[in-house]
Amino acid sequence: MTDLAPLTMPASDADAATWTAWVGDRAESGLARAAELVDGLRSAPPQSALEVLRQWDAATLELGNVAAMGSLIGNVHPDEQVRTTAEKAEQDVSRVVTALSLDRDLFELFDALPSEGLDAQATRLLERVRRDFTRSGVDRDDATRARIAAINERLTELDQEFSKVIRDDVRTIRVAPERLDGLPADWLEAHPVADDGLVTVTTDYPDAIPTRMFAHDAGVRADMLDAYLNRGWPESDPILRELFDLRHELAGLVGFSDWAAYDAQVKMIGEGAAIPEFIERIATSAQAPMERDVAVVLARYRQDHPDAEEVPSADVPYYEELVRKEQLEVDSQKVRTYFAFDKVRAGLLEVTGRLFGLRYDEVVDAQAWHDDVTVYDVVDVESGAGLGRIYLDLHPREGKYKHAAQFTLTDGVAGQQLPEGVLTCNFSRGLMEHDHVVTLFHEFGHLVHHVLAGHGDWARFAGVATEWDFVEAPSQMLEEWAWDPEILRSFATDESGEPIPTELVEAMRRSDDFGKGYLARVQMFYASMSYWFHVDRPADLTATMVELQKRYSPWPYRDGTHMFAAFGHLGGYSSAYYTYMWSLVIAKDLFSAFDSADLFAPEVARRYRDKVLAPGGSADAADLVADFLGRPYTFDAYAEWLAS
Repeated sequence: MTDLAPLTMPASDADAATWTAWVGDRAESGLARAAELVDGLRSAPPQSALEVLRQWDAATLELGNVAAMGSLIGNVHPDEQVRTTAEKAEQDVSRVVTALSLDRDLFELFDALPSEGLDAQATRLLERVRRDFTRSGVDRDDATRARIAAINERLTELDQEFSKVIRDDVRTIRVAPERLDGLPADWLEAHPVADDGLVTVTTDYPDAIPTRMFAHDAGVRADMLDAYLNRGWPESDPILRELFDLRHELAGLVGFSDWAAYDAQVKMIGEGAAIPEFIERIATSAQAPMERDVAVVLARYRQDHPDAEEVPSADVPYYEELVRKEQLEVDSQKVRTYFAFDKVRAGLLEVTGRLFGLRYDEVVDAQAWHDDVTVYDVVDVESGAGLGRIYLDLHPREGKYKHAAQFTLTDGVAGQQLPEGVLTCNFSRGLMEHDHVVTLFHEFGHLVHHVLAGHGDWARFAGVATEWDFVEAPSQMLEEWAWDPEILRSFATDESGEPIPTELVEAMRRSDDFGKGYLARVQMFYASMSYWFHVDRPADLTATMVELQKRYSPWPYRDGTHMFAAFGHLGGYSSAYYTYMWSLVIAKDLFSAFDSADLFAPEVARRYRDKVLAPGGSADAADLVADFLGRPYTFDAYAEWLAS
């Protein structure tokens, strides 16, 4: 579909000065080219509306290139100087975008453009550009527009500060080795005893999750939970309160009652007030399943603590694991012996390649920011055409983004540039928990979406450019391929090469379904926090968090902890963390179109690729889903799954 060359970066072993220069040069040239294109629109705009839109979209692409690079390199490069330079590039783009959005001359140019003769995509673009200008406050007075510009600049800084606090605040506990009884042998081997006789355990995922699940010592579990939940505290508290206040002020300046109302206008949900209604709908649907499964965990806890009235939060993962092992016949330590990282990564590529008609050719000499990164060119099997490039950065290190996410490196536009995307995660280099395998499939779904949707004519609609409360749905649906017994047996083998038993996978699925009601309620706790923090802007974020946890979560608050302080979704997702559950409702409906007996059935897989993924943001998400399903999506499949 394109013979364009991928982006060339410095080598991983290049010094900080080389990387800093590369980031700076790419930012400078991209900003300069965008300015040239926009100046041309001001001074001598093309005669046709279509060419005006093309020139604006080209400027958008240049700015997007700089912003994407800044966001990615600012989160993954091992050198702090390089990260800081990248963060500045992202700030510079934000400043330019804000200035353009408040430029009345540009607004008047687009407002006066005739739509006659434009095709559907160009018309959609024109509508979106006009909406962007209106939402930016371009029609406000000079003083208001100046305040909006200042707020937007500060919001970018605050968002970066929040991310940096989370990224850099890796906490540790020091533990005597005998207190780590219960941890897997390979985990213990990877954590040697130091000269002082203690073992260091970090709050990074490969340490924190196994410790909370498997350590027999309740004190160790409690210490780890305290360390994990207090990441970012107290540094991020004033950052977040200022962030919420400025977002609220900005929304008011452009005519909205609050930030949630402003943010929801461009999402599937449509209105901010619909968010708490959705939260309550999910919470109500999950009430009975939650009570049923919480009772099981509490009963098991009472075997060891007969007088307990509830399960302490620090003990929940450990006792969940005991329930799964003793009652559901799933031993997570046995399960993980089938999921060696290298086999999982190879299996992921084989499964998704077969499903979507893709081939991943490793580029062994490709340059990237760290030796951990593996690089692949994505090829369409049927046509042999190159579709894009992906980068897998999957292990933790100092200074790196601490969660799991897909980052854009470049958006793909037909005839202009290839789509390139990056998966950044924090998985073990050895054996993986199956939950992490599911996470890897999920995040890879974003990567596939980004590449397949990178071959349209407009940068505005490239990649994962759908409404933000839909973007998780395709990835959530792809998780199903990490649960199919035959699919797992194709790559999940133990040290002797024996595939994972089908009956074990079936038991794992039953085990995974256990607790889905209370997990939904925990998600609604997070969603309500994200919403009410923005709408009410409480002076005491911890107190409001505690109140919302009591309302929605079955698990008690852990005294002295401040989970919100490292809840990174308060940055990018802002008031809209509900989107994960909203997307899951759609994902369950999307999956209903597949034959569970043949998840690789080519007709439905190709139709899904062409109708849902490849269009990117060129149509409303609801229309893409309806086109694939042959009907509008419904709540039914999700409700049936939750109640089962």
